[in-house]
Amino acid sequence: MSTSVSTKKADKIEPAVRGAGYKAKRRFIIISLVPILLLFGVFAFLPIGWSLGLSVFKYDPLSSTALFVGADNYIRMAQDSIFLKSLWVTFKFVIIAVAVNIVITLIIASAIQRVRIPWIKNLFRTVFFLPTIAPLAGTAIVWSTMFNYNNGLFNMVLAKLHMEPVQWLSDPHYALYSVIMMTLWADIGYNIVLFIAGLDSIPDMYYEAAILEGASRWHIFFHITLPLLRRTLLFVSVTTVVSYFQAFAQFQIMTKGEPFNETRVLSLHIYDQAFSNSNMGYASAMATVFLVVILLVTLLQLRLGRTQWEH
Repeated sequence: MSTSVSTKKADKIEPAVRGAGYKAKRRFIIISLVPILLLFGVFAFLPIGWSLGLSVFKYDPLSSTALFVGADNYIRMAQDSIFLKSLWVTFKFVIIAVAVNIVITLIIASAIQRVRIPWIKNLFRTVFFLPTIAPLAGTAIVWSTMFNYNNGLFNMVLAKLHMEPVQWLSDPHYALYSVIMMTLWADIGYNIVLFIAGLDSIPDMYYEAAILEGASRWHIFFHITLPLLRRTLLFVSVTTVVSYFQAFAQFQIMTKGEPFNETRVLSLHIYDQAFSNSNMGYASAMATVFLVVILLVTLLQLRLGRTQWEH
C-alpha cells in the first residue's frame, strides 16, 4: 500500500521537476540571447531602418535640413547610367569570382583531403589559410605594387618571357580580372578549410562500395562526393556570394572604379555618392536596392540548393 502511494507521489513530482528544469533552461537561453540580439539590433536593424528612412529624402549630411522627395531617388536610379553600369559590374564580378573560387577551392580541398600524413595535411591547410588572416587593405596595396606597369612583379615576369608589359589596373580589358585575381588569392583559404571539413564528414563506406563496383575516380567524384557535399556547397556558395557582393576595399584601393567605370562595383558607387558627393539620400536608396538584390539572390540559392537527405 505504501509502495503504491509513494509511486503516485513520484509520478506527480517528476513532471513538476521536469517543468522547472525546462523553465530554467529557457530562462538561461533568453538571458544569454538578449545582449546578442540587442547588439545585432543596434548595429544591423537600426542602420537598415535609418537607411530606408533616408532613401525618401534629399539629404546632405553637411546641411541641417532634409527635403522629402518620395520615390524620386528610386526613379533616378533607373536613369543613372553609372548606377546601371556598377550593377552590371557587380554581377559580373560576383559570378566570375564565385565560380572560380568554388572550383579552385574544391580541387585544392580534394587534393589536401587525400593526404594521409596528418602533419603534412595540417601544413597545407595552414599555408592556404594564411592569406585570409592578412588585412584586405594591406593585401590590396601589395597586389597594386605587383600590378605596377613599370616595375611590378607580373610585368617583370612577362619581360623575362620576352612578352609586352600589361596595364593590369588601367586597361579596361584587364582591370576587373586583376582585382578578381587578388580577391581569390586573399579569400580561397577560408573555403578550402570548409570543403575539407565537408569532405572529412562523408563516410568512407560509400567510397569503398564504389571502388568494389569498379567505379572510376571521376564517377566517384561526380556521383558520390558532389551529391554528398551539397550542403557544404550551399553554405560556401551563399557566404561567398554575400561576401563578394559587398566587396569594397580592393576596388577602392586598387582602381577606385576606373578605368571608365569598368571596376566600379555598387558598394563603391554607394560610398562615392554618400561621402564624396554628400548625397546621402540617393546613396541610401541605392543601398536599399542593393539589400533587396542580395536578399533575392540568397533566397534563390537556398531554394535551389536545399536537400532533404542526410548521411
